[in-house]
Amino acid sequence: MAMDAAEIEKLIKESLPDAKVTIQDLRGDGDHYAAHVVSSAFKGKSRVQQHQMVYKALKGNMGGALHALALQTSAE
Repeated sequence: MAMDAAEIEKLIKESLPDAKVTIQDLRGDGDHYAAHVVSSAFKGKSRVQQHQMVYKALKGNMGGALHALALQTSAE
């Protein structure tokens, strides 16, 4: 079962409450998304650490309900 963009955004914002999240469905199939996440929690973190924080927020759905996520993160 695929995830919808609203559920992805909700999970990210639960973990990163100040996050500004923009999500795009790349294929219209509910399986391939691009997300841009901006959060002050990323300040001082490497890009890998920022992405790990987002993946953790997705609570194990990456690779299952969420097949592909092109991710861009920044602190500002």
